[in-house]
Parts: sequence; C-alpha cells; structure tokens
Amino acid sequence: MQRQKEMHSSNSAILTRRNVRLAREKWGAMLSPALTQALRLYSEQLDVSIEHGDLLLMSDKWYVTHSGLLRLAKKNHCSGIQTETVSEFCDPVTKRWVVRAIVYKTSRSKGFVGYGDADPTNVSPLVRGAEMRIAETRAVNRTLRKAYGIGLCSIEEIGTLPRPFPVAADQATSEELQPGNGNLLRDRLRLLIRQHQLDAGQVKRYAAYFCGTKELRDASREQVEKLIDHLSQLAAAGGDKLREELATYENRPVVGCRNATNETVAPREVA
Repeated sequence: MQRQKEMHSSNSAILTRRNVRLAREKWGAMLSPALTQALRLYSEQLDVSIEHGDLLLMSDKWYVTHSGLLRLAKKNHCSGIQTETVSEFCDPVTKRWVVRAIVYKTSRSKGFVGYGDADPTNVSPLVRGAEMRIAETRAVNRTLRKAYGIGLCSIEEIGTLPRPFPVAADQATSEELQPGNGNLLRDRLRLLIRQHQLDAGQVKRYAAYFCGTKELRDASREQVEKLIDHLSQLAAAGGDKLREELATYENRPVVGCRNATNETVAPREVA
C-alpha cells in the first residue's frame, strides 16, 4: 500500500511538471503565477493532461474539455451515461434543444442528473445546425462535473465567445489571424483553432496557400469563408486529419503553386 502511494505521488509529480512545461510552451507570458499554481493543483487532484487536451486556457481562466471529462470518467470506471431530450422545452422549428443527462458512477448508483441547452443564439456559427448535439454535450459535461466534483467550467458549456485566444510568442498572434473583413469570420477561425488546439502559425501559412494571398488579411470575405468551411469539414472527419493537412504545408515553398481549392496562385517570394 505504501509503495502504491509513493508511485502515485511520483506519477502525479511527473504529470504536474509536464503540464506546466507544456502550458508555458503553448501560452507563454499569458500563464501567470496564479494560473500556474492552479494548474499544479488541477494536475494533482484531477490527473488532467495538457498533452491530451484535457484543459484549455482562455480569458485568464482554465476550462476542462469534453474529452478530458470523458477520460476522467473512464479512469474512475464510470458505469454509464444516459441522455434524453426534454420535449416540453424543445422546439425543432427554432432549433432549441434541452437535454437531460444521467451519470451512473457505479452499477448501483442512483445517478447524477444535469441539463444542457443549445439554440442558434448561444452556439458558435461554426456549429450551427448541430444544436441538439451541442445540448447533449453540455448536459453530459455538466453532469460529469457534478458527479466527480469538478468546479471547472467546461469549454463546450460557454455560450458566447471569450476574448481572443492567446498563443505563444513564437506563433502567429491573434491580430495576424484577423481576416480584416468582419468579426464573425475572425471569431469562427479563432474558435476552430481553440477547439482543435491547432498551431496558429500553421493555420496562417495554410491560409496563404488556400486563399492565394501573401497574408490572410489580404483575402476576400468569400475566400476566408471557403477556408473556414474547408477546415471545418476536415475537423469533422477528425482532428488528426486536420492537423496532418496543416502540417503538410508547413515547410513547403510558396513560389508558383496552386492553393487548396486548386486555383492558380500568383508566384511570390518565399517568406
């Protein structure tokens, strides 16, 4: 028993150090001493992993992710999760959905109950049309947090976009990712980067190929919309597929090529 405690303590210390190191690499100066201390605490108490995408930092706050909560439930041998729509509060015409979730920690558990709602007014334009699935995810997240005593809000439960996503100094800044033709498109792109933990520098470079412009800010609104739709389709097929697509363009020369829509790109100098 004593040896098991020592091993757990050692593994927890390793996880904490790794989380802090990865967080500093990912968020740089945005990681204040207070946020670092909070990360240490969450690492020790919840066994969450930055590497696995369990936590995200936005607007100077830590948020747990859906995948992180499911990983925690699996680790604690969760017996089952049941969901159902609450018909009296749902309206398919206006795309408003309310979902009830029940989490059973053990086979004998009476279950923990939670609710989640979603409609076009409180979801990102990026996921419009998927309000019922968003409501279910929010319900499951809230119920898992209740069942396992997690005080952190989940990123999927946020109804409105926080301020721009911070990135490390060696990555493209939020301002560099502004298309310069509307906050809605900018927010959709930032949300896509946040949700799938993409490298902002890779996205910026890929956008140059896709739109056929030297900078994303030089692209037209139509080009940026096509870019976001294309990235969203890749993300729907799986986050790994999207990251692989971005990585293929990372070190490719930018002279006289065709972009991702197979349109001719005017030759330009390599950055």
